[in-house]
Order: sequence, then C-alpha cells, then structure tokens
Amino acid sequence: MDQKLNKTVLAKEELAEKTKWWQKIQIGSVSLPVYATMATIIFITGMLQELPVNMLGGFAVILTLGWLLGTIGGNIPILKNFGGPAIFSLLVPSILVFYNLVNQNILDSADILMKQANFLYFYIACLVCGSILGMNRKILVQGLLRMIVPMMIGMILAMGVGTLVGVLVGLDWQHTLFFIVTPVLAGGIGEGILPLSLGYSAITGLGSEQLVAQLIPATIIGNFFAIMCTGLLSRLGEKRPELSGKGQLIKFKKGEVDDLAGALDEKDEPIDLKKMGAGVLTACTLFILGSLLQALTGFPGPVLMIVAAALLKYLNIVPKDTQKGSKMLYKFISSNFTFPLMAGLGLLYIPLKDVVGALTWQYFVVVISVVFTVIATGFVVARFMNMHPVEAAIISACQSGMGGTGDVAILSTANRMNLMPFAQVATRLGGAITVITMTAILRMIF
Repeated sequence: MDQKLNKTVLAKEELAEKTKWWQKIQIGSVSLPVYATMATIIFITGMLQELPVNMLGGFAVILTLGWLLGTIGGNIPILKNFGGPAIFSLLVPSILVFYNLVNQNILDSADILMKQANFLYFYIACLVCGSILGMNRKILVQGLLRMIVPMMIGMILAMGVGTLVGVLVGLDWQHTLFFIVTPVLAGGIGEGILPLSLGYSAITGLGSEQLVAQLIPATIIGNFFAIMCTGLLSRLGEKRPELSGKGQLIKFKKGEVDDLAGALDEKDEPIDLKKMGAGVLTACTLFILGSLLQALTGFPGPVLMIVAAALLKYLNIVPKDTQKGSKMLYKFISSNFTFPLMAGLGLLYIPLKDVVGALTWQYFVVVISVVFTVIATGFVVARFMNMHPVEAAIISACQSGMGGTGDVAILSTANRMNLMPFAQVATRLGGAITVITMTAILRMIF
C-alpha cells in the first residue's frame, strides 16, 4: 500500500512539473488558456458588432474585462496593496470609453445588463441579505446603532471643513458647499446626485441636466480618493493589528470571542445549490419589500431593505437553511462578480469627460478635505464607541463613495465585503439626510 501511495504521489508531482507555466495562471475563475480562448471569441464578436444585446452579451463583456483587470491590478507591486484590482477594474474601462476605444455594440450589451436589468441592485441585494442573515445578531444590532454616531458627526464636520477649505483657497463658499462638498456626501449618482439636481433645479430654475454635469465630478473624485484611503487603512490594519478587527466592526471581550465567529460559521459545510436558490429568492423578496416600503413611506428602498433584513435576523424567524443559503450566495457573488461589476460600472457610470473638465487644484483640495474628514472622524470616534478604528473608518469612507458602486469598490479594496450592510447604511441613510438637509438650506438661502 505504501509503495502504491508513493507512486501515486510521485506521479502527481511529475504531472505538476510538466504543467506549463501559463496553465498555472488563473484569470478570475479559469486558467489562462481557457480565458484567452473565450476572451478572443468575445473580443472578435464585439469588434464585428455581433455581440448579443442581452444579458448573455452583457455578462460576457463584464466577466472577461473585470477578471482580466482585477488580476492585473492584483499583481502590480505596491499598487496591489492599495486597491489595485478595484482601481484598475473601475478606471481602465472608463478611460477606454473616454478615448472612444469601445464600440457601441459592446456598450449596448453592457448597458442592457447593468442599467436596464440593473445587475448592480441584484449584486447589492445578495451581499446585503447574505451578510446580514449570516451575521451574529449581537454584532449586527450593535454595529448598525453605533455607526449612526460617527456618520452624523462626520457629515457635519465635513460640511464645515470642506467649506472652510474652499474659502481659504479662494472659492465662493456657497458654490463650495452646495456644488462640491454636498455631492461628495450625497450617496452616489442615482440616489444622490439625481434627486439633488432636481431639488436644486426647482429652487434655482436651472436645468437639471446642467446641474448634474456640475455635481457629478465631485462624487467621482471623492470616490477615487476614498478608495485610495481605504487601501492605506487596510495596510495600517496589517501593520497595527490592535487597530483592526480583521473585518469585524465591534470590539468584544475575550470571553465573547465565540460571537465573532458569527451565528452561521460554515467552514466545514459543503455548498448546497438548493440552499443558494433559496438565497436568491430571499434577496429578491427583501429588495422588492424595500421598494414597496419606499412607495409607502418615501424613504430610500435600499435602507428599508436593510432594516427589514436586520429585523428578520434579530427576530430569528428566517429558517436556518435559508440563512445559510443566503450566506453561500453572498460568498459566490462577491468572489466571482465584484471586479466584473466594477468593470461594467466603469464602462457606463464613470464619465471621465465631466471629471477632466473640473480638474483644478482647488477642486481637488476641497474634495480631499471632505473625504479625509469623514474618514478621520470614523477612526477617532470608533475609540469611544467600542469599535475597531480601521473598520469604522472604512465604513465612514463609504459616505463619500458613489452609492452602491462606491461601497463595492471601497470594501473590495480592503477585502471587507462583509461590512456591506453598515456601508449601505452610511451611504444610503447619510446620503438621504444630506440631500434633504442641503436642499432645504439652499431653499432658505435662495
């Protein structure tokens, strides 16, 4: 038996040695030769303007682009430690579109998936529901309640600091506050900039399209700076372990270490495809519930979806198998579709033309001061709220991100996608408060 076992081991070692180096390289979930074959077919079809303009074509575009850029960004020295995969996946497609290097057929295929089918919302729903239902109840409740404090303090301080910095560098305080500072904290484009532009338009009489072009650059620049800061925070957590919870927001005493593992620790549990199916239906149902509640209350649907999921988790009325299926789905979606999703967002949601038009050093200084203020507030306040400073600061960074897009980019940079529920609260709730408050103040001033 021992001889047969030794021969088997030697045979496997010889086979591994014979394996060509390019067969060992993984691009996303496939080996390099397989990826190259598939990507070539998709690329040629796209160049011939023959890609199907449906979800199949859309997935083909974002998967080949996102997996490649994520792999490249993750292998560049230094940059890989500061959000390289996220930055590459988001920025390179936007640059390609800016220089007209992507034809309309490819853009249409991505558009049908990303905008019309709204794959972003499906992704966020799966992550939010999976992370909430798979989280320990104590961690969930305490985290959601405690993050509101640094969120509100950071928002108020960022408004004041950003406006003051704008005045010091020679900008008008009203323009700085309403057109640079506010859009950074508005919670993204769809949920923040668009309603903000409509509110501004009703007050000032200017066209909402004109206002959107003025507001978007601050959001995009703020998002990129938040990603860079998150990369630095992640490195700080590695060098100073006492400042990081390694993905856990709340601090616990030594006797409560078991809580940190979560209520659904399935390290040894195999993937169950039927349970994952239940996770899909759960995510869709909770998202639809949030939309229904939004129609009834006027409050942002994504925030209400989080509240509903958290309430169900707290009451513990969702069957354990369904909770496990949601957690499995969360892991599958986050590991396979994060960088492809960001590539799609870069193709369609990051208009570099608007950003380039706003590039002045004063503009940059104001945006950077706003982002730095909310992050620093989260880092400092965490010490008084029994939270880990690095995780609290990363969630605070999401206040200056591009809504769900920014949350994905920021959390993936730090490899902390499990913080998505807290990030969504900081982004959606903080953004809604910012839009309502600043629109009301502009009305009083105007």
